[in-house]
Amino acid sequence: MKYQELYNQSIQNPEQFWSEQANEIDWFTKPKNILSEDETGYPLWYKDGSLNACYLALDKHINDGFGDQIAIIYDSPVTQTVKKYTYNEVKSEVARLAGGLLSLGLKKGHTAIIYMPMIPQATFAMLACARIGVTHSVVFGGFAPHELAIRIDDCKPRVILTASSGIEIDRLIAYKPLVDEAIELAEHKPKKVVVLNRKLGARIPFKKYDVDYDALVYGSEEADCVPVETTHPLYVLYTSGTTGKPKGIVRDTGGYAVALKFSMQKIYGVKPGEVFWAASDVGWVVGHSFIVYGPLINRNTTIIFEGKPIRTPDASTFWRIIEEHKVSVMFTAPTAIRAIKKEDPNGEFIKQYDLTSLRTQFLAGERCDVATLEWYREHIPIPAIDHWWQTESGWPMIANMMGVEYLPIKPGSSGKAVSGYDIRILGENGQELGPNEEGYVVVKLPLPPGTLLDIWNDNHRFQAGYLQKFQGYYFSGDGGFKDESDYIFITGRVDDVINVAGHRLSTAEMEEIVASHHSVAECAVIGINDELKGQIPLALVVTKFGEAIEHFQLQHEIVKLVREQIGAVASLRDVVIVNRLPKTRSGKILRKLLRSIADGENFQIPSTIDDEAIIEEIKEVLEIGKIGSFK
Repeated sequence: MKYQELYNQSIQNPEQFWSEQANEIDWFTKPKNILSEDETGYPLWYKDGSLNACYLALDKHINDGFGDQIAIIYDSPVTQTVKKYTYNEVKSEVARLAGGLLSLGLKKGHTAIIYMPMIPQATFAMLACARIGVTHSVVFGGFAPHELAIRIDDCKPRVILTASSGIEIDRLIAYKPLVDEAIELAEHKPKKVVVLNRKLGARIPFKKYDVDYDALVYGSEEADCVPVETTHPLYVLYTSGTTGKPKGIVRDTGGYAVALKFSMQKIYGVKPGEVFWAASDVGWVVGHSFIVYGPLINRNTTIIFEGKPIRTPDASTFWRIIEEHKVSVMFTAPTAIRAIKKEDPNGEFIKQYDLTSLRTQFLAGERCDVATLEWYREHIPIPAIDHWWQTESGWPMIANMMGVEYLPIKPGSSGKAVSGYDIRILGENGQELGPNEEGYVVVKLPLPPGTLLDIWNDNHRFQAGYLQKFQGYYFSGDGGFKDESDYIFITGRVDDVINVAGHRLSTAEMEEIVASHHSVAECAVIGINDELKGQIPLALVVTKFGEAIEHFQLQHEIVKLVREQIGAVASLRDVVIVNRLPKTRSGKILRKLLRSIADGENFQIPSTIDDEAIIEEIKEVLEIGKIGSFK
């Protein structure tokens, strides 16, 4: 079947289409009610079904006779470790951990936070929670205690699972003190903290709520899978919001399983038994969907990679892993390819490895610039596929569906709408725009299975943020346009969320932190283009009247503040002092104008600006600091 035929079926008769896709997974109770609505009128899929995500990921394949297939390859250049686990071995680890969690009082309907580096035990923890119906919330290990505390207070976990340390290239990061500090900061107090001692030398301060991971696992009986209803929250994953408070995206179990099976087969074109590698982190949605649940549900071998594309030990790491583990399909962020390109511009490392197993390279997490795409295709002559999706969607929304039909690539475009997503471009007043007219990227309801169910404990915010701007549509928060052939081009966020190396971060939250500095009168944090990371934050600061502080000192203190409260992932390096910020006459800071100035883009001066002279002032400051396009 060709792409267009499959896509048309999904849009013209979504209920029948997704009923057929539901047959691709094993249900404990097969759903008869394919599409319905919740009490607010929001679409629900497979409401009367029951299943278990851990069963689909592990037990089913063992029951089918594939227990000795490799399920997980742990490749850690930072600890010089490669370890392989069969499906039988993963099930044993997961089922015993699940039994241990039950012994700690966890049960279906409870929540747990997982704060771990990229190690197999992070995956075991996710699957163990899923096995017993506990909703997990994975928090990226790069986040500081303040960020972890916010998530503790929002999802109220009974248990936190963590490790003694993570490794950032060549630096040991002690996780346990960070967890202890977060618990001190949080109002909600988890009952237990399960700690995996990696024995790498990190300090592990003992608290009375601590439980040793290994003792818990090896002292426990294996737990069976607990059937859960389709709409049972498999996980809550926090993503940056424009208010500064993270949003807990709620993912269901049944619709997500169907969508992931569909994704692996139809989008990524991966066959059961093949090796699939998503070079991301379990703290992000890519890790949930395409390191853990997607590949394992599709009976693929998945790779847990603890390292970086460069400096672990060098820019050859990706190519070594592809050759060594016979990777068929890979997924990474354009940032990773840009980092490799910078270290190895002529692709000398690439020539040293046999990459014949690799047939497709997928790129996502941020916009892929044309130069990066072309560099990759020049050195590795396979399809390099840019595609687009969000934490909220949970799986790709725009792509070249390699398991259906390989369509011509248009650099700058993420491809065409994926089956199930009726993507439109709307103008400010809700009118649908024509070819090459830029507007808001929206999806006509119903969204397909596997997309967000709600925001954790905040349905009002869910409705306001995604469903109220355009009635009958999901608002993506991104701008873009379609061309005459329905290829979709995403031009970027229309709010104050920026994308740093594939990590969505709130500039509003950074502004709050910058503004808390005693010398700052007001400030604006914007995302500006960066050759390596896609975007990086820039802080423009107005100091208090009469405040005598050196620029270098202020920059150092603000960078330190942001690092302490958000984490190094924020990548704030540049802080500039300005006399004033451009504003409308009503006092609103013109952030879009600031971004355009910093990025060297053409812009129209808003008629509402209070003083046009400020534009030259900002340009002069950026020129002196050699920032953005003024380098």
